[in-house]
Amino acid sequence: MKPKYKQVKRMTAFMRLNHWVVAFSMIGAIVTGLYIGHPYYATLIAEPAVVKYVMAWNRWWHFIIAIIFDVSSIVIAYLYFFSRFEKPYKKILPTSSNIKEFMEVLLNLVTLNRRKKFDSTHSDSFNTVYFLIFHLLLAWMLLTGLQLYVHGLESGLSSIGNWWPWMLHLVTDWTLPVSSWMVGSTATGVNVMDVRIVHHTTMWLVIAWIVFHIYYQVWRTIFWKEGDIAIVVGGSKFVKENKA
Repeated sequence: MKPKYKQVKRMTAFMRLNHWVVAFSMIGAIVTGLYIGHPYYATLIAEPAVVKYVMAWNRWWHFIIAIIFDVSSIVIAYLYFFSRFEKPYKKILPTSSNIKEFMEVLLNLVTLNRRKKFDSTHSDSFNTVYFLIFHLLLAWMLLTGLQLYVHGLESGLSSIGNWWPWMLHLVTDWTLPVSSWMVGSTATGVNVMDVRIVHHTTMWLVIAWIVFHIYYQVWRTIFWKEGDIAIVVGGSKFVKENKA
């Protein structure tokens, strides 16, 4: 007799919407960010790129996307603790049950599903920690990006008032010494180029995160046979009712 499956709600409509907003925004941020660092595509117009403000438009879109990420990060941080659907922070606490589950999910991955001693009905500790890493990388990208942005406001003035550059310096100036420490150039003093290097390097870490994320969702769909990849579309997965 074929096993019966039950439908399990994993993502609300808002969570799915937020996922795709972040996904498409990430593509836009990478495309525009790479152009800002090294202009690599032709404008397909007769006039030089500078005449059509190609760099200016890339910088503008990059900044708008950063604002979207800011709002999304604030919402996600709030839902981590106060969501009525699920509270992810409970899965990242270093409790014995979470650590055991994390290791079991990791063993499930490295053994190609030959060992599966955890409940995959709901979000597990491994996936929750993995997404926490993504959000931390994104927060670091935002802070270093804002430091690069405020560096262009050397006069301390902006179109919306002096308070804006002042606030950005207050919030992001600490990324200067941290970036220099990460790059290993503290002996020569802090400089904004170190922030640019770290910002660019973090982008590649984010890309690596995305590649594994997509791979892992496909992997789970194939091995677990629970329709995990459809969660971001329909919000649900299907789990065998008679499984242990």
